[in-house]
Amino acid sequence: MKIGVPREIKNNEYRVGLVPASVRELTIRGHEVFIEHDAGEGINFTDAHYEASGAQILPDAASVFETAEMIVKVKEPQAVERAMLEERHTLFTYLHLAPDRPQAEDLINSGATCIAYETVTDSKGHLPLLAPMSEVAGRLSIQAGAWCLEKARGGSGKLLGGVPGVAPAKVMIIGGGVVGFNATQMAIGLGARVVVLDRNIDVMRHLDETFENRIETAYSNAHAIEHHLQTADLVIGGVLIPGAAAPKLVRREHLSSMIKNSVLVDVAIDQGGCFETSRPTTHAEPTYIVDDIVHYCVANMPGAVPRTSTFALNNATLPFVTALADKGTKQALLDDPHLLQGLNVHRGMVTYDDVAHDLEYDFVPAREALGG
Repeated sequence: MKIGVPREIKNNEYRVGLVPASVRELTIRGHEVFIEHDAGEGINFTDAHYEASGAQILPDAASVFETAEMIVKVKEPQAVERAMLEERHTLFTYLHLAPDRPQAEDLINSGATCIAYETVTDSKGHLPLLAPMSEVAGRLSIQAGAWCLEKARGGSGKLLGGVPGVAPAKVMIIGGGVVGFNATQMAIGLGARVVVLDRNIDVMRHLDETFENRIETAYSNAHAIEHHLQTADLVIGGVLIPGAAAPKLVRREHLSSMIKNSVLVDVAIDQGGCFETSRPTTHAEPTYIVDDIVHYCVANMPGAVPRTSTFALNNATLPFVTALADKGTKQALLDDPHLLQGLNVHRGMVTYDDVAHDLEYDFVPAREALGG
């Protein structure tokens, strides 16, 4: 198969779909890999590194899309990239379609087969291609939140861990999944006071057993959210409904009850955000203020540490890329029910139920769409 990797063009995005080691795994299996010039420059991989691994370097994205059968990316394709997609293409990347109607419309109109990292599952019902970036984002959320609490950034001027004789900041984490667990690790490590809210008793039990008496857990409902918001210095939104738009758990009227100059970090912003006042920001301009509350809503948080993020992502995606290349897209999808869960759009049909529901499209089951 001919596999193409364009350079990412989203604001301050330096990750890359395949590292040289991944390219090598594909080329020794007889596949051709085409890399856009300087695609890996942001993580210190030169064209020479890719050529040494067996890749061919192409001058621009247009050449990659024209040559390749499968496009492997990191972030959702931007409008200029979507215009280059054709029915013959398989696109394998993060899509986050539920809150993004323009992207969904373009992918449907392209006729391409579009597989979303974030909805691929495993035998335990987990999301193995989302997990590594959720781990990175969860840990970064605390770093970003601590930075936003600095007075120069509009924050309240509190040090997250305090010092002897001065109380630490309170961190409220909504959602105890992969994002929440990793955010909790970081917050505890920095000495913060931490409360985690979740609706799954087993998740809370796991958190309590792991972190013992160093955190507080609470059942997530409207009362608990409103109660803890009043005393939180930093709030992390890490709620996920796979493939669907995130629920709005913090409403604008809640902001007036919060500590002035406290911080909201919305890790769910890729899925529309779990705070009513959230809107996507970039690493170039990461924050804004609403009603005296600092909002950090960067839509590609792991892009801040692209080398770590790229390796973590490749570790998870490479087996699926290999299967798609070895078997062909249709057969690979039909052979693996977990990869099949990643199929969101195929030849103009929406094949993921939550995306179809949120965007009001007709839903066609993935296997039916493939004719299998």
